[in-house]
Amino acid sequence: MSLHLSSLYTALQTSLFPFLQETLGPLTDREERFVRICELISIDKCMPHRGALTGRPLALRTHIVRAFIAKALYNFSTTKILREHLLRDAILRNLCGWSGKRDVPSESTFSRAFADFAITQLPSTIHETMVKTHCGPKLAGHISRDATAIEARERPKKTAKITVVAVKKKKGRPGKDEEPRQKDPTKLELQLTRPLKDNLLDIPLLCDWGAKRDSKGNSYAWAGYKLHIDTIDGDIPVSTLLSSASMHDSQAAIPLAQLSAQRVTNLYDVMDAAYDSGCIREMSKRLNHVPVIDFNKRTGDKREFAPAEKIRYKERSSAERVNSNLKDNFGGTTVRVKGAKKVMTHLMFGIVALTAEAIYRLLS
Repeated sequence: MSLHLSSLYTALQTSLFPFLQETLGPLTDREERFVRICELISIDKCMPHRGALTGRPLALRTHIVRAFIAKALYNFSTTKILREHLLRDAILRNLCGWSGKRDVPSESTFSRAFADFAITQLPSTIHETMVKTHCGPKLAGHISRDATAIEARERPKKTAKITVVAVKKKKGRPGKDEEPRQKDPTKLELQLTRPLKDNLLDIPLLCDWGAKRDSKGNSYAWAGYKLHIDTIDGDIPVSTLLSSASMHDSQAAIPLAQLSAQRVTNLYDVMDAAYDSGCIREMSKRLNHVPVIDFNKRTGDKREFAPAEKIRYKERSSAERVNSNLKDNFGGTTVRVKGAKKVMTHLMFGIVALTAEAIYRLLS
């Protein structure tokens, strides 16, 4: 537990909560959770400074950020429901920063602000700052990597068909005067040679169809995206990536590893059989981590974990808990916006709230 987090917790319990209860009245458990989240993430420090602007004050955007965090925490499905609740609930309205009903912005103002947050990737910046501040100085034992399906309310994009003219290749060994034939590198092999920025640019972001099997072996398909999450001990998400639903989970492993390495220091990388690849193991070792990856039966090799690895692999359940928590309690199944940037922004407000609560749980 960091000194900053400990002092913040003490200030909340001894000063802020008694003041708010005296001013606004008794706070519910969810309202106290909302206050803790807003105090931990330091919204004002992450807001972009644009200088003098005409029109509405920039402070209004800070209030709107708090409102969208409340939307994720209360698991409201639409902004309309959020606004109606703010008009009814005086305590939550004041906690967001608006004293009266007339101060609450219209739905169109909420929509314009959300679009701006999507362009600037504000919730992702807030999450990164929070992780580096409270988790970066510590040593994490495990990173559990997994992906979850995100259903979207938009029409899947049809990929353009590309006609490839097959080039006939000679069979057999190359002649003495011929150059040795080389295979084209795979996507994972290319990712090993590129920096994080280039790997992120190569991730597809179109809404399309995805399919996978659940833990019971049943296949299901969905239209939308995939959210890839790195989770450390304590069920704390430290890095996230959004991709098209059709992209295989393994293609996000190397970019996620590069991203997480900039934020936290960990010892083990824990992944399921979908990530069983030599390239992914190589990246893990380059980062001085120990890869603990389940073996894919499709390779044909019968391999098993060592006894110590079996114990380590059990830590992967933290990734599944984060995925289910995001979907059940923080808006992961109520995506109403369209486009990868807006979908990611919606999900990241839930990730911000989820991460803040997980960090606070370390105090108990």
